[in-house]
Amino acid sequence: MKSKTSSGSKNLTASGKVLRVRNAALGDIPSIEALSKRVYKGTGIDPYTRAELRGQLNYFPEGKFVVTLDDDVVGYCATFRISSEIGLKPHTWESITADGFGSRHDPQGEWLYGMEVCVDKEVRGYRIGQRLYNARKKLCESLGLKGIVFVGRLPGLSRRIRRYGSADAYLDAVVNKTARDPVLSFQLHNGFEVLSLVPGYLVTDLDSMGYGVHLVWRNPKIDSAASDAHIKRYGGRQPDTVRVGTVQYMQRRVHSFSEFMSFVEYFVDVVADYKADFVVFPELITLQLLSIEDQELTPIESIEALTKYTPRFKEAMQDLAVRYNINIIGGSHPTRVPNGRVENISYVFHRDGRIDEQAKIHPTPNEVFWWNIEGGSDLNVIDTDCGPIGVLVCYDSEFPELSRHLVNQGAEILFVPFCTDERQSYLRVRYCCQARAVENQIYVVMSGNVGNLPNVANMDIQYAQSCILTPCDFHFARDGIAADTTPNVETVAIADLRPEALRIARNSGTVQNLRDRRHDLYQMKWRGK
Repeated sequence: MKSKTSSGSKNLTASGKVLRVRNAALGDIPSIEALSKRVYKGTGIDPYTRAELRGQLNYFPEGKFVVTLDDDVVGYCATFRISSEIGLKPHTWESITADGFGSRHDPQGEWLYGMEVCVDKEVRGYRIGQRLYNARKKLCESLGLKGIVFVGRLPGLSRRIRRYGSADAYLDAVVNKTARDPVLSFQLHNGFEVLSLVPGYLVTDLDSMGYGVHLVWRNPKIDSAASDAHIKRYGGRQPDTVRVGTVQYMQRRVHSFSEFMSFVEYFVDVVADYKADFVVFPELITLQLLSIEDQELTPIESIEALTKYTPRFKEAMQDLAVRYNINIIGGSHPTRVPNGRVENISYVFHRDGRIDEQAKIHPTPNEVFWWNIEGGSDLNVIDTDCGPIGVLVCYDSEFPELSRHLVNQGAEILFVPFCTDERQSYLRVRYCCQARAVENQIYVVMSGNVGNLPNVANMDIQYAQSCILTPCDFHFARDGIAADTTPNVETVAIADLRPEALRIARNSGTVQNLRDRRHDLYQMKWRGK
């Protein structure tokens, strides 16, 4: 596999561009050709010609993917199907790929062969390669293939051959994690296992000294042979799940916006390392920024100070979502909207660069009294790459009509960032969220604050036990709790949620709350947009 990712520092989100993964089309060929030239310049590896790219796309179009930044192609991935007899035996790049044309594609092949992954050097750090590997795995699973096989590069070999003495010794060091190779270490982290070292795989690859590493990833939906017992079998991710991480976040004094974002980024990084689809932060997380001030501000001064952070907060969170390839429910942030009102808004930062928002509909009496926060009027589902979701900020979860309105629009996961000062307040939110999960047969994810913020009005103490709730039926956890946390400590809870389980429960569960509604007696009518 010809694969190279070079360094760079472009900020993808600063200009508002959108990052997408999609199947490649013939119209992308000039852009892929140009990308190939940029990536392989100076490596000794020949870039692809347009003829080769046409062959790759024509033989197996569903196995070719591009990552686009608006109209620019910044990543390319090529695969084709191959039989065990060919793909699992030692081979060269030219022989397996038919000199780069991909014409060895076998429609009956039981393995997916990874022919190419290349990423623009200007977008390194945004997990473009990870997105392309994820697309490969989804394709493999959807086709019911045994797994993915390819020969990867060893670009660190030429620089370290004197230290290790041989390619075999260098390979052992990388596998045993005493050395790191920029390509192989990434592939091992993605669940691939080493079959063998392949000398002469791609002789023009000067960095790898012509060597390649024969690697395989086995489809978790397909039973593995008993001889594979040494493969890592824990921490796996089922392909039909949505993985969610909720952050129980500790409020403590910070001295700068950068320090605040470093705490947030830590948890984004942690949850992203578990390959989650969503990470959720608590309501009013940005009130921590008021602790930067040397003296306590009046409530009006506090809100004015906070609203000035809105552009920086949105830009920084958007960048994290794209950089770590994870959707972020950004808690909530008091925001001055164009008509001059201050609303408590939860921003949803998509991993493709989009930003959606949901204002809190019902401010609490405290929010109205202290900060003059007003309620929003719009409530709509937010379309994500994991399906439609809903967001209700804290107190809104205590109004069942709101959840029903979102479920009527198709929401299957409801995110509830909350901020409560003591246990009674918390339990009001918790019990209502559990009720919303049962009556709507949905998943509900709660994320709350702990700790304290001296000199910040109305944020003196916090109480939380964040959790991920389910309906109560045989398809779910016995107590309706997929995951929860220890109260009042900073931590994370993670769970895999199966949308299919909701559909089964709604259609054939012990009780069928949605199906059994008496539309002849009552209805929920929304007067807003």
